[in-house]
Amino acid sequence: MPNRSALSDAAIVGIGRTPFVRKSGRTPLAMASEAARDALRDCGLSAADVDGFTCYGTGDSASPMQVAHAIGIDDLGWCSSVLGGGNSVASVVAGAAAAVVTGQADVAVVYRVLGSNTRYGKAMDRVLAPGEGQFAAPHGYLVPPQWFAMWCRRHQHLYGSTAEDLGAIAVQQRAHAVPNPHAIARTPITIDDYLDGRWVNEPFRVFDCCYEVDGAVALVVTSAERAANLRQRPVHPIGVSDANGQGGSVLEWDDMATMYSRDAGPRLWAKTGLGPADIDVALMYDCYTYTVMATMEDYGFCGKGEVGDFYREGRATYGGDIVVNPHGGLLSEGYLHGLNHHYEAVLQLRGDAGERQVTGAETALVTAGAGPFGGAVIYATAPA
Repeated sequence: MPNRSALSDAAIVGIGRTPFVRKSGRTPLAMASEAARDALRDCGLSAADVDGFTCYGTGDSASPMQVAHAIGIDDLGWCSSVLGGGNSVASVVAGAAAAVVTGQADVAVVYRVLGSNTRYGKAMDRVLAPGEGQFAAPHGYLVPPQWFAMWCRRHQHLYGSTAEDLGAIAVQQRAHAVPNPHAIARTPITIDDYLDGRWVNEPFRVFDCCYEVDGAVALVVTSAERAANLRQRPVHPIGVSDANGQGGSVLEWDDMATMYSRDAGPRLWAKTGLGPADIDVALMYDCYTYTVMATMEDYGFCGKGEVGDFYREGRATYGGDIVVNPHGGLLSEGYLHGLNHHYEAVLQLRGDAGERQVTGAETALVTAGAGPFGGAVIYATAPA
């Protein structure tokens, strides 16, 4: 049995989303509002039941107060807007659960929205590099794939990981996306397709990088007591762990062949009394294939330098040790800064994932972030 967690007195009871598309022509406010309404319909609640709203975001987004107002809520007892990307999602979901458990909110909506005015691959104007970035920018370090390509190089140097190891992750995740009607990239790829892909930042090819989309995802969080009388099977957060090191500097991390998960992983297992063998489905944050590689190792699913073989041997898919990113992840379903991982975790634990359902799934690990900052949540079908 896992250790008791106060967070498990909360439950995710509703999930909602918009379609993921490359260019929607819609505002972030319109997409976030649609996802929030969809999540409320999913659990049988209405805007009148909601008194809490939270999101995290960088670039193209919409504030919680704006989205709440757009769906008909003019007074929020609890409202939180966090500046951050994929490193923030675990702590934001846990924050909503904590708000419910401590009585700050009865029903809280968590959402993330991205619009096509924000793309890492394009610059609409001059690029500013403040703070520490002013020293890195002249050397070509402006956006995440440039930073983490060098982290990946360090891993290759120390542990002998290869392009084929990264490709094994990309190929498997695309195979998982094929039966997912929500995924934006559903055409199967082979290792040869992967190796023929154009360079982005060596050693990253195009299939190593997440698929940026327009879209929104929302979750509804309430108390476990209230959840028992709602439409959907509740899913409980039973453990959370974050790690934020070296001042958040991607340039000063002391071991670039690991990530924040080196610290967050052991902390999570110690808090919950669980381990990798207790997890049925893993939603690993995958802005890049290397993020999956490093965090799979750090959370203890395999040893350093073993991830490529882990995937090639079928241990990261159905019938293996653990099903990793059954929806295709950010690499193939779409890049929503990781909140779609939480959507998939809830779907899997409800038993509602259809063709991609992980049989008998009762626990899910959802990770967040890359480099020096991030965290994870463990969900379960029963409270701890």
